[in-house]
Amino acid sequence: MNPAEPNVGSPAVTIIVPAYNEVSGIRDVLEELRRLDPNWEVLVVDDGSTDGTGAIVAESGFRVIRHQVNRGYGASLKSGIRAARAPWIVITDADGTYPNERIPEIVAGLEEHNMVVGARTGEKVHIPLIRRPAKAALNALANYLSETTIPDLNSGLRAFRKEDVLRFLDILPSGFSFTTTITLAMHVNDLFVRYVPIDYHARKGQSKIRPIQDTLNFLALIVRTVLYFRPLKIFLPLSGFLLVLALAVFLYSWLLTPKIMDASVSIIVMSAFQMAAIGLLADLIDKRAGKG
Repeated sequence: MNPAEPNVGSPAVTIIVPAYNEVSGIRDVLEELRRLDPNWEVLVVDDGSTDGTGAIVAESGFRVIRHQVNRGYGASLKSGIRAARAPWIVITDADGTYPNERIPEIVAGLEEHNMVVGARTGEKVHIPLIRRPAKAALNALANYLSETTIPDLNSGLRAFRKEDVLRFLDILPSGFSFTTTITLAMHVNDLFVRYVPIDYHARKGQSKIRPIQDTLNFLALIVRTVLYFRPLKIFLPLSGFLLVLALAVFLYSWLLTPKIMDASVSIIVMSAFQMAAIGLLADLIDKRAGKG
């Protein structure tokens, strides 16, 4: 459905703003959103804030969903997605980091794409140096596993069609890795994704990101998501590695030791074939389930 012709009484676009203890930035963000199309719905999800964020949201006059306890970034987005009245959805953060004036341009891209992402590759991008190496490594892994180029894996400013994201809602996590998962899910299911370069401002207030723990969580999440949709991208390289290892052990024992380590080689080769068989079985299940 084209949002230019929504159902009577329904907004064309819903902008979801998850907020947890963002008293320093949310007022300015809501004022930025107020200057956008007045026919769009702004839906704030207060994720159990305890710092006065709830009071600011209440004063705004925008629609609000409140979690009694903090449930997580992804859980807030899922609550908003389920409650959104529009067929097209935008998500943005409450900390003032994203250029919300670019939202109309991002929304316009949904005419020809399933998702449009504001990629933090513009001229003014404020990402702490400590996070950049891990971010680059995760992006490289995601590019390989998804077989595409992803300029920004986990940008929090993006637009998508509600009907598309509902397909994956059950596998989308409740934490910060929501955006990473929806990016990979869209790509590995061959949906059309567009990236629009944007700036990224310094946040207002304290960051909720835990660099080491969240990086490890993102790494596990990328592998898990690709296992779910494209298991051969994981199992076949592992099988190939084991075969190379078996050859190396055989050559080492043959050339440098008086006894060939045939038992070790046999075990490694069997493990390699088992790994390949598991991958093929998982891929068959994936195809029969219609996920890949």
